[in-house]
Amino acid sequence: MPIFQSTDAQINYQTFGDPASPALVFSNSLGTNYGMWQQQFNYFKERFFVICYDSRGHGSSSTPQGSYTLQQLGEDVIHLLDHLNISKAVFCGISMGGLIGQWLAIHYPARFSHVIVANTAAKIGQEQAWLDRAKLVREQGLKPIATTAASRWFTDPFIQSHPIVVNNLCNDLSAGSAIGYAHCCEALAKADLRAALKDIQIPILIIAGKQDPVTTVADAQFMQQHIPNAKLVEINASHISNVEAADAFNQFINQFI
Repeated sequence: MPIFQSTDAQINYQTFGDPASPALVFSNSLGTNYGMWQQQFNYFKERFFVICYDSRGHGSSSTPQGSYTLQQLGEDVIHLLDHLNISKAVFCGISMGGLIGQWLAIHYPARFSHVIVANTAAKIGQEQAWLDRAKLVREQGLKPIATTAASRWFTDPFIQSHPIVVNNLCNDLSAGSAIGYAHCCEALAKADLRAALKDIQIPILIIAGKQDPVTTVADAQFMQQHIPNAKLVEINASHISNVEAADAFNQFINQFI
């Protein structure tokens, strides 16, 4: 698997499709890795040069010391595009990846033709809750988080009907870097883009999960109201909607781009 150096982090990535095709980047959620996008890269690789990567502190990417910032997470994407000699791409991120997408649309609009942000918010959760979670993970590891992840990520019917998919994602979380997870919690604690949404000028698609208890439809509506010309669609899924409702998720992206 290819790895490149992004300032202080080694970022693991994988590409699918023809490098001559338009570039499409996928950014994972907290506690997952690039494999969460399997149903997307299989679908889009015939028409796009699909790029998936593990956020710093996740998957096979390295875990630099110190609390991370949203700026670091965003600039890792820019450095990846530079590494691949890609001047402009479509970006799709979910949850933490969706917050990264908003930051990129604000700070690097020239590098993206379209940005899709799914199951996310301009500010995700409360600062103290993220700091408390970071402390818990440092003290007890990721197992306590992993044992309750399924109920946050998926609806009950999906959990019952797709136990292998759910277990694989929860196992990936449990096996991940507790320190990397904690560092990203600290990035999420500080990240607040609400005041900057009005500055986004490039096309934005917001995908909200109708049954998402983490980043709600109301969070998505707030983004739509404050981002000029943003489009909002709702999907019948919980927080990891690209897995739970992959066909609908893919179709919404397809129509948008």
